[in-house]
Amino acid sequence: MSCTYTYPTGYQIMKVFWTKNLIRVGEEHPNLSEDPEYSQRLQYLGDKQQNCTIRLNNVTQKDEHMYYFRSITDKPDVKWTGKPGVNLTVTDLQVESPERVTEGDSVRLTCKSSCTLTDRATFIWYRNSQPLTERRDRNNELLLQSVRREDAGRYSCALHGHTYISPAVHLNVMYPPKSVSVSISSSGEIMEGDSVTQNCSTDSNPPAEISWFRGEMFVRSGRIYSISKISSDHSGEYKCKSINKHGEKYSDTVTLNVMYPPRNISVSISGSGEIVEGDSVTLICSSDSNPPGLNFSWFKEDESSAVGSGQSFIALQSGRFYCEAHNQHGSQRSDAVTVTVHPRSSWHVIFGIAVACGALVMLIIIILFVIPFITDLLKNPDPKHENPSVSV
Repeated sequence: MSCTYTYPTGYQIMKVFWTKNLIRVGEEHPNLSEDPEYSQRLQYLGDKQQNCTIRLNNVTQKDEHMYYFRSITDKPDVKWTGKPGVNLTVTDLQVESPERVTEGDSVRLTCKSSCTLTDRATFIWYRNSQPLTERRDRNNELLLQSVRREDAGRYSCALHGHTYISPAVHLNVMYPPKSVSVSISSSGEIMEGDSVTQNCSTDSNPPAEISWFRGEMFVRSGRIYSISKISSDHSGEYKCKSINKHGEKYSDTVTLNVMYPPRNISVSISGSGEIVEGDSVTLICSSDSNPPGLNFSWFKEDESSAVGSGQSFIALQSGRFYCEAHNQHGSQRSDAVTVTVHPRSSWHVIFGIAVACGALVMLIIIILFVIPFITDLLKNPDPKHENPSVSV
């Protein structure tokens, strides 16, 4: 902005400056060169005699205003303000863009100006303050065919050869959920009683709603699924679903495998727990644990050392027996079961002798009577069955 002025003689100019506010009589006008909004952009080019020219750099539409030249003399009551002042009008570049577009749409951005531009005007486009490669064109339109989410950002334009860049306009690209890696807070083994947090992260615009599923059953909503004290009942396969109005996507399945020591140990008896001397009974130990691969030890009450190992045990003597199951997370013992071995009584002996004697008698009868009868029958067949003689 430039101006010239002439003062009557008899005054000495002490200070000159530009202001944009006219205030009440008796108050001093603010000096633009001392205003933080102008101090770095304003340069006074005139003198204190006749020239009052200033240069204002990086002008924006906010700088549209009425500006006044102000001078102060050596006489306290003699001060002048140039009227009517200088009206600064800023012609602005504006980017016109749709507020929201969906991925895959064709988008057209237009750089408009209130100035009358020549046919030779060349436009430069910027995204996020960086010039777009090979985007200097005489056409004031920027066409984005099949827009992608990477095209989202703040777009502005400028005229080649001019330093002024238009205000940025944000292009918001909407798209359905893309990538959904459920992450688990615990990277090692999950023990019963631990606290476990599963996090579902997704890339979508607008932000997606998150749902959690165990198998095919819905269990919870929200990005984070926390379990303060996990139990074996929480074991299973989990996945999250990300959904917005443009689409939905499921994450890969994550398995929660909750480890715990043996529990619910019990002993079952194959057959009866009462046997006689010489017989045996099989005891079987069962347990619930994770991992299921267990070591089993068998003990007889009132004895410190183990009497057997393995999931089954053959008892040959009377006593109360129990098993102990072990995995890497702990151990637990079962209740004891009773095995009773009865001695073989005298009636067993008598019965055995009687059976043996009966067998011996039968053998003698066969030898003395049955065998000779069969032999004689073979040598002398029944006469009724002999062939009759023939006479001529």
